[in-house]
Amino acid sequence: MLIALNWLKKYVDLSGVGTDELIRLIGARLVEVEGVVDQRKKYENIFVVKVVSAEKIPDTHLTLCKIDDAGVAKKISRGEDRLIQVMCGAPNVRAGMLAVWIAPGAVVPASVNEDAPFVIGTRKMLGKYESHGMLAGADELDFGNEHKTIAEISPDDAKAGMPFGQLFGLEDIILEIENKSLTHRPDTFGIIGFAREVAGILGQKFETPEWLMDFGEKDFATENVDLKIKLADGDICPRYTALIMEGKGDKKGRYLGEIETLLARSGMRPVSPLVDMTNYLMLLTGQPLHAFDYDKLVAVGGRGGPEIIVRLAKQGEELELLDGKMIKLVSSDIVITSSDRPIALAGAMGGKNTEIDENTRKIIVESATFSLYNLRKTQMVHGIFSEAITRFTKGQPAGQTLPVVKEFAGLLAGDMRSLGLVDEWVDGQKNDVVKVAVEQVNGLLGTEYSSELVMGTLERVGFEVAGGDFLENGAGAGPSLRAAAMSSSHPSLRIAKSPKSSSPATSLAVTVPYWRTDIRIPEDIIEEVGRINGYDNILSRVPLHGTAAANELFVLKARVREVLAGAGANELLTYSFIHGDLMRKVGQDVKNSYRVVNSISPDLQYVRQQIVPSLLVKAAENLKDGFGEFGVFEMNQVFRRDLGMDEEDVPILGNNLAFVYAARERKSCFYRAKKYLMYLARRLGVELRLEQVMGKGLPQYEAFYEPRRSAKVMVGDEWVGVIGEVKKSVAHELKLPDGTAMFEVGMNTLIGKIDSLEKSFKTSQYPSVERDITVVAKSGVSYEKVEGRIAKLLGDQELMYKITPTAIYQAENSDEQKVSFHLEFADKQKTLANEEIQRIMGLLEQ
Repeated sequence: MLIALNWLKKYVDLSGVGTDELIRLIGARLVEVEGVVDQRKKYENIFVVKVVSAEKIPDTHLTLCKIDDAGVAKKISRGEDRLIQVMCGAPNVRAGMLAVWIAPGAVVPASVNEDAPFVIGTRKMLGKYESHGMLAGADELDFGNEHKTIAEISPDDAKAGMPFGQLFGLEDIILEIENKSLTHRPDTFGIIGFAREVAGILGQKFETPEWLMDFGEKDFATENVDLKIKLADGDICPRYTALIMEGKGDKKGRYLGEIETLLARSGMRPVSPLVDMTNYLMLLTGQPLHAFDYDKLVAVGGRGGPEIIVRLAKQGEELELLDGKMIKLVSSDIVITSSDRPIALAGAMGGKNTEIDENTRKIIVESATFSLYNLRKTQMVHGIFSEAITRFTKGQPAGQTLPVVKEFAGLLAGDMRSLGLVDEWVDGQKNDVVKVAVEQVNGLLGTEYSSELVMGTLERVGFEVAGGDFLENGAGAGPSLRAAAMSSSHPSLRIAKSPKSSSPATSLAVTVPYWRTDIRIPEDIIEEVGRINGYDNILSRVPLHGTAAANELFVLKARVREVLAGAGANELLTYSFIHGDLMRKVGQDVKNSYRVVNSISPDLQYVRQQIVPSLLVKAAENLKDGFGEFGVFEMNQVFRRDLGMDEEDVPILGNNLAFVYAARERKSCFYRAKKYLMYLARRLGVELRLEQVMGKGLPQYEAFYEPRRSAKVMVGDEWVGVIGEVKKSVAHELKLPDGTAMFEVGMNTLIGKIDSLEKSFKTSQYPSVERDITVVAKSGVSYEKVEGRIAKLLGDQELMYKITPTAIYQAENSDEQKVSFHLEFADKQKTLANEEIQRIMGLLEQ
């Protein structure tokens, strides 16, 4: 999504903040800015000029023009009349018009981003006429694809000699917005909504345009409108507003206007006046519009009058789209029909059978909202990724369909007249009221914001806030409190705390504006307060409450990661979704897997049963890339149908650790894999044993192991996994060396078998101490024994600790070794004083 700052400035004051600081604030409090395009020099050395004379050259399509630039161009040849001579091939050039002149030495704007930008010069044409620069068309100015004519400027907008870049705010800076993180914020997909957020961030009260809050139909005669609208299902189309207008056809205007330039700066190409107006309002508000040719719509329906039915498509129905593509509809598509005959793929693209053109005299303008879930399917099935469907798939609010279509009528009032309006809305307007206490805000954010600051923050971005004892009484008609001046909340300042409010109102009733479809619960409101004021302005401090118990699985994963990575293995993260072909290659039963109905790729059809097959694929790729010998591991979730369902009828998941050891030259990697497994078990403090695979062998989800060279991994009498070599047939399929070995164990089973996790990896709410220590030991003493002694001493002091080996050194011919560790430890009850730290280190160094 592209945001033009000069367009943004029409709705929010940016004079007090630099561009770099603005980008930082937007990135920190709203959305990531992926790039910045500086267009302030794009139209340099390009001017508005007056064509003084235009003489046709016989037997050619060319015209010899004399232009007046008011003398602004420097170092250029002029006639005695001080005019500049330019040749032009456009049929619309004439004396008296204002045109756009690209002076010699300037770059043609449409070529600015090309590898070799086109620089205009002076050249001789037809052997005798010197032409200085060029009179530019809209396409050369980067405003569209129209190449037949040159751009004409209205005398009301400019005069000869004016730098073209100053016209319509073209000396602009464009922000490239990463819009995926705004999926839940459809209001920010329009300039007005984006400006509202920026105003809130800058501490300004945003004034929503009055027309966007105008929900009345009194300006439109609806009683004589013969249009009938039927919504077959309110879930797929909650609201459909249609405006009928009559006037001239969809002919291109004479002058280049501001709307065309705003569309171009926002990444859209101007098409025609009616289409451009729908796109302009979509970029302004986020609400897409579509215009049907009224007479064609009636003809398609065949009932003598217009009737629009919004329904789900019938499987296999066909529709020719505006781009000429014939598509077959699927049952999840939403279609707009004329008397049940499809005329548009809702939210995506109109049909060819109701396309407006130069002969159109009467139109029906659609302003509606559709199910975002259906449209996401439509987007993927038909491969349509237009600006309109991008906004519809974010869930456009139903409340704005009427105000936007009314603004459309107002902007075209000079060329077309409104005949009437029909508005079908299933549920009607409902503004949610969320009740929240200021104490809740501060308790969750860790702040001391006053009532005034909280209320002012919300009111800046369009929430209505009333204060009173709402949470206690359950009522809510108290007076609305306006925020006091908040000079301390300037975005460039760090906020430690706000002054305590003297107001008794600590409970707030917040009325959610219609455009905020994402606000439902108190935590949503609290998030708004923290985000707009800046999470970076909340001082970091230790929570006063006790810490929550550590998640045992997370703790185990961290421990496994530390041990295996420290032993030289490499952690990978692969897709949990795989192709059915991989399961077939390794011998797994595809029927034991869950199929992904709406997979993001044809290669990711199933949820995997085990992790090892994915690691085998990656091992083959790394061997091919030249790595000779390595171990890789992954910890992730697995799903199989044989695991069954939980009490909520949700598939039960497993958490597994998988490991693969591969080598080009080594005949067997089994003992390498076993060494990693046993080392891990020893470091975790769990007793493992290997048991021969007997009887029917292994289950089919582990069919890629060679049974005669594999073993069950047991903890006591419980089977927790398998270790072994890959089958030769599987190795051949995956292009792996024979003897590649692997193991996979269930982590949930291991958790209850490990006794060292609790003491070693609990966290403390008090600061930890980090120290390095080197222990001198006899050369025959194992590292494990040295580490065990340190762990025992720290444990005896009731400390929480973490021990990380850093180095082992033994001089030649010496019978002693030096073993170095990095220690991190903390007390559970207090902050350790220097004297206590010295005492503990003294014990360790004895």
